[in-house]
Amino acid sequence: MRCLIIGGGGFLGSHLAIGLLAQGYVVRVLDRPNLQRFEGMQCPDSVEWYEGDFVNHDDLSAAISGCDILFHLAWTTLPKSSNGNPIYDVETNVLGTLRLLEVASQQKVRKVIFASSGGTVYGIPERIPISESHPTQPLCAYGISKLMAEKYLYLHHAMTGLDYCILRLANPFGERQKPTGSQGVVSVFLDKALRNEKIEIWGDGSVVRDYIYVGDVIDAFIKIATYTGEHRVFNVGSGEGKSLRDVVIAIETMLGRKIACAFSPGRSFDVPSNVLDISKIRTELRWEPRTSFNSGLFRMLSWLSLKCERGNKAIA
Repeated sequence: MRCLIIGGGGFLGSHLAIGLLAQGYVVRVLDRPNLQRFEGMQCPDSVEWYEGDFVNHDDLSAAISGCDILFHLAWTTLPKSSNGNPIYDVETNVLGTLRLLEVASQQKVRKVIFASSGGTVYGIPERIPISESHPTQPLCAYGISKLMAEKYLYLHHAMTGLDYCILRLANPFGERQKPTGSQGVVSVFLDKALRNEKIEIWGDGSVVRDYIYVGDVIDAFIKIATYTGEHRVFNVGSGEGKSLRDVVIAIETMLGRKIACAFSPGRSFDVPSNVLDISKIRTELRWEPRTSFNSGLFRMLSWLSLKCERGNKAIA
């Protein structure tokens, strides 16, 4: 069975590609030209690599041809910047997803699996943990566009019978997450700590999030590929909350030293707490997060330390 990972060259996509190959799938990737494939890691020769843009009809059509399952991971915006240009968010992400669904239906794709955002689609929670039936009131354009894509998946299923599932992800972290990027608290904090740089925190550090190790996220994606039950939307998280201060303390404990922090005023789109209820995916897919936060943090620390060591040798 051939799978296409749209946005397969980055953090989540590279892990998913390797996980699918290990399960015997034929793997194809569609991602942007001139991208550092697999975040600098050696890309397996068996991966079919297509360069292009998921918002381009011809690029999509070529990449989707002959594929059975699509994993839609690509997105052009981030939660913190999406409110600055919601028109761009809709023009690229929502319209791009509509084109994707149109081509997928035309080419008789069996199933589309969409990476949605459990951290943004719900908005300010009425209760913790947050189940899939919780009201959806996003506070950022990123969350709104993710929710719009979910609704269009439902519509295409009703119109064409295209099968789909949605994974509302918490906050994935792990190896190959860009430490210099604009998203990923754990990677950014850990990288700054290793470089003895001050960690910047928005608010007083009390904001609580659900952090999930990337390996567990990939297990959920692989399980959902063969799921034939009636449910369409699943939360994927650890089911446990950690504040930003908790993350800093965990890093300090692992490094054995204190870390300097700088606190800035809180941001309007940062909800005070977001912890996902994962009981549905536990029951339906028999999926469990197997990697503790501290174990995942240690693996990421080892990877980042090795990356820094190689970088220093290259400079020398």
